[in-house]
Amino acid sequence: MPVIYGFAGSLIIAGAAYWKRSLSLSGLIAAVLLGTTMYALGSLAWFGTLIAFFISSSLLSKLKHQRKAAAESGYAKGGRRDAGQVAANGGLGLLLCMGNAIWPSPLWWLLFIGVMATVTADTWATEIGGMSKSIPRSIVTGKRVTAGTSGGITGLGLLASILGGAFIGLIGGLLNQLGEPQAVNSSMVLLILLGSLAGLGGSLVDSWLGATLQVMFHCEVCGKTIEKQEHCHQKARQIRGLQGMSNDAVNASSSFIGGGICLVLYMVFALL
Repeated sequence: MPVIYGFAGSLIIAGAAYWKRSLSLSGLIAAVLLGTTMYALGSLAWFGTLIAFFISSSLLSKLKHQRKAAAESGYAKGGRRDAGQVAANGGLGLLLCMGNAIWPSPLWWLLFIGVMATVTADTWATEIGGMSKSIPRSIVTGKRVTAGTSGGITGLGLLASILGGAFIGLIGGLLNQLGEPQAVNSSMVLLILLGSLAGLGGSLVDSWLGATLQVMFHCEVCGKTIEKQEHCHQKARQIRGLQGMSNDAVNASSSFIGGGICLVLYMVFALL
């Protein structure tokens, strides 16, 4: 039965991530539920693309961990993902899979590729860009900012975004060829192109939202500008952003826009 296969595969992969401390307990439960449901309602292409994001992101989070530790100290959440992060990165993809199960259409798959390309591109940019030797610059002002600052981008991070989105397009294209095609004329080359462009665009939107609308706090103890409400064992003061616009909300919003970018680009290419 698809449910059993999906549950077994999700449990093995999420369990390994929990053992390697890439997932918290809540993240483990959320990942198993997400993967099981997607396998049951979708196909290998849907499930495999989700797993490709999850595995690649978990592996990257372990690279040069010590070097990234200082930057991550101001993040709302560190490298160990909880249920909120799992939902923010994969929840919209699951809704699209559900939509395709209820009302089959090639458009769901294209939106899904854009969504997963965005969350992958953003995660790769954060993990790889965080190891850049160059000082990040604000996507809004272009001025140099401290490593780990929301909205800060580097050349290495931008390259990682493109590669992350292309990676999703490649995996989606390969798995798509193993079963019934999910979208008309969704060749591997086209999906790689769509994934790279949608991933880059969505990750840039994520950076812009992080620099403008995401709620940020100031630690009165160490003076850092941070994403989380508590730092240095004390409550921090909100200095900007919209209440409730957390890092998870930013991720979910940018992935939605990334899905739209992918769909629009597909329609433009179809007219060429």
